[in-house]
Amino acid sequence: MRYLSLLLVTPLIGAILIAFLPARLLWLVRPLAILMSVITLGMAWSLWGSFDIHSSAMQFSEESLWNPRLGSTYALGIDGISYPMVLLATLLSLIAVIASKSIVERIKGYYSLILVLEAAMLGVFMAQDWSLFYVFWELTLIPLFFLINRWGGVHRQTASLNFVLYTMGGSVFMLLSLLVVFDVSAGHSFGFADMVTGARELPQQTQLIIFLGLLIGFGVKMPIFPLHGWLPLAHVEAPSPISILLSGILLKMGAYGLIRAADMLPLAMLALQNVLVAIALISLIYGGLLAWRQTDLKAMVAYSSVSHMGVVLLGIAAMNQAGLTGALIQMVAHGLVAGAMFLLIGLLYERTHTRDVNRYSSLVRITPRFAFFTVLAFIGAVGMPGTATFIAELHAIIGGYQVWGWLVLVLSLGMLISAAYAIRTIARLFTGPIRSEMHDIEDLRASELIAASTLIAGLLVIGFYPATITSLMEPSITQLSHTLGGF
Repeated sequence: MRYLSLLLVTPLIGAILIAFLPARLLWLVRPLAILMSVITLGMAWSLWGSFDIHSSAMQFSEESLWNPRLGSTYALGIDGISYPMVLLATLLSLIAVIASKSIVERIKGYYSLILVLEAAMLGVFMAQDWSLFYVFWELTLIPLFFLINRWGGVHRQTASLNFVLYTMGGSVFMLLSLLVVFDVSAGHSFGFADMVTGARELPQQTQLIIFLGLLIGFGVKMPIFPLHGWLPLAHVEAPSPISILLSGILLKMGAYGLIRAADMLPLAMLALQNVLVAIALISLIYGGLLAWRQTDLKAMVAYSSVSHMGVVLLGIAAMNQAGLTGALIQMVAHGLVAGAMFLLIGLLYERTHTRDVNRYSSLVRITPRFAFFTVLAFIGAVGMPGTATFIAELHAIIGGYQVWGWLVLVLSLGMLISAAYAIRTIARLFTGPIRSEMHDIEDLRASELIAASTLIAGLLVIGFYPATITSLMEPSITQLSHTLGGF
């Protein structure tokens, strides 16, 4: 049975059903979107029981010749690197749909686009052919453009245009690099395995040029310094549920692509190892400092994402098992943290119509449930022991120390900056006198409580019992680290 294909088309079926619902049944749009997201989530998580945690090979593989003249194949599969991303994508997509209750205009288009976006994201993580990967990569742009442009804030047109231009600009470099590798691959195939075989035979200088193109394409999406210009405006102007997907999943697509590129071009990774760690540390400190300066809560979380993705790049650049483990856990941890923070900030904005941290005070007395989960989310963002972020940063530090020694202390400085703005924000939100305009704020409702609890629970479960996620990743990471360490 083509289970991965069924998983891929399930949200698309939901999008089509919603698009063709008659006007008299508009009340069915949101329940149907939630139902299709739940079905997709259940299908993805049901694979866990059949997933071989002792194998690094691609599992549940499907392959059909797509275009023989172009050497492209419809090929899907998951391993210990991609499967955690599939799980995260289905979870955050459901959370985003649940958090979209405030969307009351053009709801058919809105929920259809979210489901199309979910399918495109799943396609990126499951594709085992670079041409198919590129199709899904570009497909994410279409729903995101309209979701930001039609349902975003005051500057939504500028934000959506910036996002598309940045990403498409990076994609041009990525496409050119992939075409060069395709030209040297056995049988002129875009298949992952064929491209890896052809690319590894190239001299280091050629690999380096190809990898730089891929780094620009994937670095824009992560984003890394100085390719992050689209991120703050897109996050601020996008509806909060879309910010959950932007930060929680879309950024991970860039990191995931970079990992696949590293496996394909190990000599280039070795040559650029010190450059990558420099970019990682700059992103980490720069993103943290800019987050510290923000008074807009969404802008603060957006800039903090640049900092957190710096940890991911540091782990990838280390090229060893500890570093790569830290990078992958950080991708999952940041997805949960960013998802929780954008969820809570969005819900707070719906109630107060302001994101300025200086407009709040002593919310702990008015909305204790909101305060509880927000504090836990900030604790997770800082990387306190007992959270998934702590496990990720610890692995990244160990992996980085094995390569660069005490230079990785810069990561500790980034963590201190994160703690500084987290403590400041918590103090502004939850201490001081109660403002008169904040007296009647409603606390978290039942559905919102379930969504926030799920994300925070995931953060804590991985923090206290990291084997829940490392058992999936370990064989694939071991193989990748041996590949990178053997050059």
